[in-house]
Amino acid sequence: MSHISIRSMAGIALAGALAIGAPLAMAQDEGGTKTARELRTEYDKDIKGKTIAFLPIALGVPLQDEWNRVLKTEADWRGMKYVVRDPNNNPSAMQQALTALVNDKPDVLIVQNPSVTLLMKELKKAESQGTHVIQINMSSNYKSDAFVGADWFEVGRMIADDVVKQCGTGSGKSGKVQIVQGELAAAASVDQIAGIMEVFNKDKAIKIVSNQAAAWDANNALNITATVIQQHPDLCASVGFWGIMESGAAQAIRNAGKIDQVKVYASGEGSQLDCDQVNQGNFYKFLSYTATQQGHELMNTAVMLLQSKEKPGTIHRALYTRPLWLDKSNANGANCFALPQSGSSSPVPLAPSAEKK
Repeated sequence: MSHISIRSMAGIALAGALAIGAPLAMAQDEGGTKTARELRTEYDKDIKGKTIAFLPIALGVPLQDEWNRVLKTEADWRGMKYVVRDPNNNPSAMQQALTALVNDKPDVLIVQNPSVTLLMKELKKAESQGTHVIQINMSSNYKSDAFVGADWFEVGRMIADDVVKQCGTGSGKSGKVQIVQGELAAAASVDQIAGIMEVFNKDKAIKIVSNQAAAWDANNALNITATVIQQHPDLCASVGFWGIMESGAAQAIRNAGKIDQVKVYASGEGSQLDCDQVNQGNFYKFLSYTATQQGHELMNTAVMLLQSKEKPGTIHRALYTRPLWLDKSNANGANCFALPQSGSSSPVPLAPSAEKK
């Protein structure tokens, strides 16, 4: 028997494998796999050409503008028809816009609720007519097909836990806390204050010296806080329910020369405006619920509802977005979405003041 080296045997084996593999490669289906073709066909049938409608409280602010941008981009890519209506922060106009959208019977309707009661009747009607309804960030008392957004109980508890660390028992501070709510009937206020109070009630050192609603307006927050800081110069913390609104409170505290003393907290979408407030020292900490991610999750939820073929109103889902703490160590880069270069996406203008340098 002749001697064959290991190297020779390896070469023979490789040649054989290549010879076998060649016809396999030639036999590969150039049209792709049957599974991939079938999945895409089913997907296009369920999604392509469908209408998705978005009704925010108002465009022209970073939160709603970012949702709108992401939704339109996603809808265009998926071959969907995208419709948006801007009631410009007018409850009556919002009610009328919703009625018109419901009558148009879109396949998916995404709504941001200004209060827990205002839009309930129309949302129920939409689902009864075959439209899937997704409520974003602020739900109503009506449970629709899906809710996508922040868990406001969680947001409230997270902020309150940090406030207690800074101002509660053992901190050596006054324990005095100001709360600036948005609209009292909005889910973001109702549920967030519940989470806050659950934590604050466990520490007797915490004293809430002011708990007022500023209607999501920075000027209102400034005026409220100017009075509070005058009455309580030893204020330890200010908690605001939206970054743009709380920027007014921060300005009042800075005007009083107390910005280094008072810990200012806010939650919000995580725009560059929010990050600027952190980096300029106006916000001690900011809890972001990442509007960009919420936009993508809104569209993914819409796609899942359409593919499910379930009757609207029969099953209720919730998809919560993970809160992200921002401070000077990470309020930059991808954590702060960029604002449009043009348009009206800007904070509510603040009243002029003689800020102390």
